[in-house]
Amino acid sequence: MIQNVANALSNNYDNMNKNECIRGTVILMKKNVLDFNDLSASLLDRLHEFVGKRVSLQLISAVQPDPGNGMKGKLGKPAYLEDWITTFTPLTAGESAFSVTFDWDEDIGTPGAFLIRNDHHSEFYLKTLTLENVPGHSDIHFICNSWVYPAHKYKTDRIFFSNKTYLPSETPVPLLKYREEELESLRGDGKGTLQEWDRVYDYAYYNDLGDPDEGPEYARPVLGGSTEYPYPRRGRTSRPPTKSDANSESRLNFAMSLDIYVPRDERFGHLKLADFLANALKSIVQVIKPELESLFDSTPDEFDSFEDVFKLFEGGIKVPQSIVKNIRDKIPAELFKEILRTDGERFLKFPLPQVIEEDKSAWRTDEEFAREMLAGVNPVIIRCLHEFPPASKLDSKVYGDQTSTIRKKHIESNMDGLTAIRHKKLFILDHHDSLIPYLRRINSTSSKTYASRTILFLKNDGTLKPLAIELSLPHPEGDQHGVISKVYTHAEEGVENSIWQLAKAYVAVNDSGYHQLISHWLHTHAVIEPFVISANRQLSVLHPIHKLLHPHFRDTMNINALARQILINAGGIVEATVFPSKYSMEMSSVLYKSWVFPEQALPEDLIKRGMAVKDSGSPHGLRLVIEDYPFAVDGLEIWFAIKKWVQDYCSFYYKEDDTIKKDKELQSWWKELREEGHGDKKHEPWWPKMQTREDLIEVCTIIIWVASALHASTNFGQYPYAGFLPNRPTISRRFMPEEGTSEYDELVSNPEKAFLRTITAQLQTLIGISLIEILSRHSSDEVYLGQRDTPNWTYDVEPLEAFEKFGKKLAQIEEKIVTLNNDGKHKNRVGPVNMPYTLLFPSSKAGLTGMGIPNSVAI
Repeated sequence: MIQNVANALSNNYDNMNKNECIRGTVILMKKNVLDFNDLSASLLDRLHEFVGKRVSLQLISAVQPDPGNGMKGKLGKPAYLEDWITTFTPLTAGESAFSVTFDWDEDIGTPGAFLIRNDHHSEFYLKTLTLENVPGHSDIHFICNSWVYPAHKYKTDRIFFSNKTYLPSETPVPLLKYREEELESLRGDGKGTLQEWDRVYDYAYYNDLGDPDEGPEYARPVLGGSTEYPYPRRGRTSRPPTKSDANSESRLNFAMSLDIYVPRDERFGHLKLADFLANALKSIVQVIKPELESLFDSTPDEFDSFEDVFKLFEGGIKVPQSIVKNIRDKIPAELFKEILRTDGERFLKFPLPQVIEEDKSAWRTDEEFAREMLAGVNPVIIRCLHEFPPASKLDSKVYGDQTSTIRKKHIESNMDGLTAIRHKKLFILDHHDSLIPYLRRINSTSSKTYASRTILFLKNDGTLKPLAIELSLPHPEGDQHGVISKVYTHAEEGVENSIWQLAKAYVAVNDSGYHQLISHWLHTHAVIEPFVISANRQLSVLHPIHKLLHPHFRDTMNINALARQILINAGGIVEATVFPSKYSMEMSSVLYKSWVFPEQALPEDLIKRGMAVKDSGSPHGLRLVIEDYPFAVDGLEIWFAIKKWVQDYCSFYYKEDDTIKKDKELQSWWKELREEGHGDKKHEPWWPKMQTREDLIEVCTIIIWVASALHASTNFGQYPYAGFLPNRPTISRRFMPEEGTSEYDELVSNPEKAFLRTITAQLQTLIGISLIEILSRHSSDEVYLGQRDTPNWTYDVEPLEAFEKFGKKLAQIEEKIVTLNNDGKHKNRVGPVNMPYTLLFPSSKAGLTGMGIPNSVAI
């Protein structure tokens, strides 16, 4: 009865004041939902609420300045989140909705922002505020998506702006100072230790990969800030220097803490299963890898046949129960079940990779070997051969004559009498110049490999035929003497065929390493991070380009920080499983010297590699030299869909070039990106000038392409193609067997065993495929290209309509991809393994799908 009376009085009050109040709805997630390790947070927050320490919000006028407050927008009276104490959120529920009632003050007029103050014990994740029936405006949406910590953690209360977009020069005066101050807070002062609640975006070199305090074998050079080792910048983490080297930043403690500083809003979202991802990677490094190493130290084992490898996907491997128990005791139960999939007897059973689903031996064919250069996980290296024999760009004064030893006699019998160069029929997969400078050092480790050149011929049916493989080693008398090379050609049977299969394996090893370190890590993960940092430092959330690019930066800083901690660090998984070993990141730094931003545009990349030529009569003004080049065919569709969307969007806000020139935030962003974020390339003449709308459109299209489609094409095929490691081995452990040796005799008598003894060992195989299985998965809350995580991301109607058109175009591209894959005449789209090319299929469901283009480099 008392509750009924209270409700009646409340309703009467609402009716009396309906013209004097604005109702709002706040969507947030409490910490006890997001952090299972802090279940006390909910009780303490309720206690704070009970004693009057509440969550308050104040509206800020977008039209009425306050002369007494530096002409900032006039502030409304504080309003408080309602019913916090009585709103119980189950741990699995996620979001909670809270009402808030603001006194309406006509002097404030249109709200353009609000301040929020959290006087509770714990932080919460603020998603949105929606004001209902604002006089003259209907509803006003504020998209927040940010952690709000207790007020004492901040110098000033947090501010959030409405979803209205303003160029700097068009910003209402009452909001201008707030806009500038928010950017200043995000930039920080470059000093002090950064804490988890900080929101500071700043730059640092890659000086945190080594751990010299653990011994000289763990020392690594600083990447970035020098002509010898240039590199894109990473986010500053502010840890103190190591004791052994003042230029190296100390690492987190041996307990493998993953609490690496990134600005709080760059942390993984709770629904992403990112905690699972992080803990799975941590478990592989901290628990599973050492246990497996102890097992293989005491009972060394090898794969003796391909059937032994197939058992990983059929029944797992058998290991002592003591090791299974040790692992079970050290990692969470859900991780043990998901990663190891053990039945108590068998262990580490993996899902069947697509490349062997239909046919267990088709991966060994020459046709599939070549097809994966066009439709595999690294389809961005192959180029049309314009000179014969292939030349080198290495400095002959240092490296001598590096010209290829492949001659016409090696290839002419397979070329159907055509003048192949003139008819653009010869292609090359060239991993020579990139490896030669490091090959001596690489081969001083447990790796034993070659620099390689592979020549291929385009057949009349559109497929490629490998004609010759050249394997080269540095000259034993010194680099200035060039190389010692040997050329291998196809053979159908006998030991010659076994040698040819090994030659292809050495090429696959090179391509795997180049893919992981350059095509994937450097050219997507590393190069995008400076764009994330500079955009948050220089582009306000009110800026149209911030709104355009922000979805494509989601989780990138976080996954890169995680990679620096346990993947690409000294002694990490990459060094343990990829052939350049301890020289992996150093080599990627040297290859960054050849990175050119405008050439990351897909059309420019294809033209540079000779895989396309300009042709006004062809779609998009380009004609592919290989018509059935799945990555390029699908990629160009995606590229031009992105470009049309960016063009429509930018043209709405920038009607003329002069607006670009006068946009101070845009110019500051672009200047800082070049001079700080990619500071080792700041003097390069090829950077777009950012003086025209076309400059802006091209720049934004490249960023979105790299962060979404290019990354997807090089990441989500890792397990489908390389989960069966003999198809894409990552290490070679011995050189090509020479006649008269026991290794050669083994190659004659048991070629499968000799092949498996040459490529990645069993231990590295288990660790490697455990890793790529995790990294090839889509999360359950993935946001794909053409999608946004909220429909109210902007107030402006025309951009919303353009974005809807973009989504429909991507759906049409999906239909086209399905049609092409089902058309038997496009042999490169499925190949001998009968594996359709879907890596640039825009959408996907969660899990290990081999398709889908997420908006960002998020894994």
